Amino acid sequence: MKNKLCSLLALVALASVLLASCGGPAATPAPTPVPPTVAPTSPPQPSPVPPTPTATPSASATPSAPRTLTVMTHDSFAASEDVLKSFEQANNVKLNILKSGDAGAALNKAILARGNPLADVFYGVDNTFLSRALEADIFEPYTPKGVEIPAAFQIDKSGRVAPVDYGDVCLNFDKAFFQQKKLTVPQTLEDLLKPGYKDMLVVENPATSSPGLAFMLATVAHFGPDKFLDYWKQLKANGVKVDDGWEAAYYTDFSGSSGKGPRPLVVSYASSPPAEVVFAKTPLTDAPTGSVVGEGACFRQIEFVGVLQGAKQPDLARKFVDFMLSVQFQEDMPLQMFVFPVNLQAKLPEAFVKYAQVPKNPATLAPDDIAKNRDAWIQKWTETVLR
Repeated sequence: MKNKLCSLLALVALASVLLASCGGPAATPAPTPVPPTVAPTSPPQPSPVPPTPTATPSASATPSAPRTLTVMTHDSFAASEDVLKSFEQANNVKLNILKSGDAGAALNKAILARGNPLADVFYGVDNTFLSRALEADIFEPYTPKGVEIPAAFQIDKSGRVAPVDYGDVCLNFDKAFFQQKKLTVPQTLEDLLKPGYKDMLVVENPATSSPGLAFMLATVAHFGPDKFLDYWKQLKANGVKVDDGWEAAYYTDFSGSSGKGPRPLVVSYASSPPAEVVFAKTPLTDAPTGSVVGEGACFRQIEFVGVLQGAKQPDLARKFVDFMLSVQFQEDMPLQMFVFPVNLQAKLPEAFVKYAQVPKNPATLAPDDIAKNRDAWIQKWTETVLR
C-alpha cells in the first residue's frame, strides 16, 4: 500500500513537470520588457490635425494684380478722377483712357484695327458716324443692365451700342450785342437770310468740324436734300464766314466769347451758355450768350458706347458700359463734357438748369441716310460755299 502510494505520488510529480515544460505563461516569469530603439531624428509625432483655413496661406488669399481695361475715345472725353477711381476700386481694374483724335479719326482707327482691337471699349461715336461703325461690325452685342433709356435715343436696333449722352448743335448769340444794337435775335434758319443779319454769322466747315457737319445736316433736314444748297447760296450772299474748326469760330470770330470777335452769331452748342458761366474768370449772375432753339434750327448729336469685338477684357468692358450709364457717371458728365445725360434718373447741375436751353424739336436724320449721303453732301456744300 505504501509502495502504491509512493508510485502514485511519483506519477503526479512527473505530470506536473511535464505540464510545466509545455510553456504555460503563468508558470514561467515574464522577461523584463526592453524599450524599442528610436532614431534621434524621428521624434514621436502627434496624430495629424487638419489645418485651419488660416494656418496655411492659399492662392485665393493673395490679392490678384488689377487687370487693365482700355477705353478708346475722342479727345474731348473727360470725367472726374474720383468717379473713375470708384470703378477701378470696385472692379480691381486699372483704366487706360486712349484718346485718339476727334470722333471721326478715333472711329477710323477702331475700324482699321478690327479683329485685333486697340481697346476693349469704344466711346464717342455719334449718330453722324454710327452707320459707318455698324457696317464695319466692330462692336459685339450688349444690352446695359439696370437702366431704362428713352426710346428716342435708341437708334441702334441691333443692340451693339448704347446711347450715353446727347447735345444739340445750335446757333449761339451774343446777348450784349443784340441788346446794344436793339436788334431782335433770329429765331429760325430763314431769319439768317434777312439783310439785318448780314456779316453777323460764323460757321464751321462740315468737312473738318463736327459742329459744322451737324449744322449742315440741320439744313438738309429742314430744307430737304434737294433745296439745302439753295439756302447756303443765299447764306453766302448774306456774308456768312466759314472757319475750319469750332475753336477759331467761337474764340476768335464770335463776339460773345472771351475772344471778343466781330460776329455776334456762331454755330456752337446749347450747352455753351452754361459753360460760359462755369468757366468765367469772375463770377457771373447770367450767361453772356444764348441759344437759338427754334423749330429745326438745332441738330441733335447722340454719343454711343460699345464693347469692341475681340476685346481682351470683355467682362470688364460690359461692366464699364453699365458704369457709364449709372447715375454716378451720368451726373458727372454735364460739367465735364458739357453734354446731357440719357439716364432720366440723373440730375442736372444748377448751371445747366439755369442757362442751358433744350430745343423741343431739333432736326434729325436717319443714320443710314447720313451714311449714304454725307460725303456727297459735303462735296456739294464745298463747291457751293467755298468756291
